[in-house]
Amino acid sequence: MSAILSAPGTANAEATAAAEGKYLYGIIEAPAPATFDVPAIGGRGDEVHTLTLGRLAAVVSNSPRIDYDNSRRNMLAHTKVLEEVMARHTLLPVCFGTVGSDAEIIVEKILRERRDELAGLLGQMHGRMELGLKASWREEIIFEEVLAESPAIRKLRDSLVGRSPDKSHYERIQLGELIGQALQRKRQDDEERILERVRPFVHKTRLNKVIGDRMVINAAFLVDAAVESRLDASIRAMDEAWGGRLTFKYVGPVPPYNFVTITIHW
Repeated sequence: MSAILSAPGTANAEATAAAEGKYLYGIIEAPAPATFDVPAIGGRGDEVHTLTLGRLAAVVSNSPRIDYDNSRRNMLAHTKVLEEVMARHTLLPVCFGTVGSDAEIIVEKILRERRDELAGLLGQMHGRMELGLKASWREEIIFEEVLAESPAIRKLRDSLVGRSPDKSHYERIQLGELIGQALQRKRQDDEERILERVRPFVHKTRLNKVIGDRMVINAAFLVDAAVESRLDASIRAMDEAWGGRLTFKYVGPVPPYNFVTITIHW
C-alpha cells in the first residue's frame, strides 16, 4: 500500500489568472454530499465540499488554477482542512497544491477510473491512523557516552587539547570519523530498542531519514485506533526510563501520507 495523491504542476499563475478549478484535499467514503466548516486554502472564503460518485467522494474547494507556494499560511490551511475531514472520515490525503481543472475531470479521472483502487485503500486505512515519533540524544550525554566507551577516541581527543587546528588537521578529521562511526553504531542499537518496544502495537512502520547528528529515529507508524492508547503508554514508559539521555517527540494522529501514495495524471 502506498499514500499521497499527487499531480503534475498546474499552469503558471499569470497565464491562468482568470481560470477557475478545484483544489483537491483528499478522498473519503461519503455517498451523500457533504460540507466542512473550515476555511479553504487561498483565503477567499470558498466552501470546502465533496464531489461524489457512488460511495466515493473527493474533498475539494473552488480555487484559481495556480501553483500554490508552500508558505506557512497555505500549508496550514491545507492541513486544517485535512484535520477537519479526518475527524469524521477515513481519509486518503492528496499532496499539497493539487488543482484540477474542474469538477468533471476529478470525478471521471479519479473517482470513476480508479474506483476499485481507492475503495481498496480506504478499506485498508479504515480504523487506522498515522502517528509520528522522533527521538534524539541529549547532546551532553551522548558524547560523554562515546568517550567513556572508547578509550581510543578519548585518547585522541585529549591529544588535541592545546594544539592549533592547522597543525592537527588530519587528527581532527580522524577524530570526527571515529565519533561518527561510534554514533552510527549507537544509533542502530537505540533505534532497535525503541522499535522493539512499539512493534506489538503497530500495524506498519516507515523509517524516514534522520536529521542531524543527534536524531536517533524518525518514524511513522500506522496504528489501529483500538490500540492507540497502548502505544501511547509504551512511549510514555520509554520517556520515563530513557528521558535522561533521549528526548521524544510524539505527534498525531496526522494524515497518513507515509502509507498511501497515488499519482494523478490529469
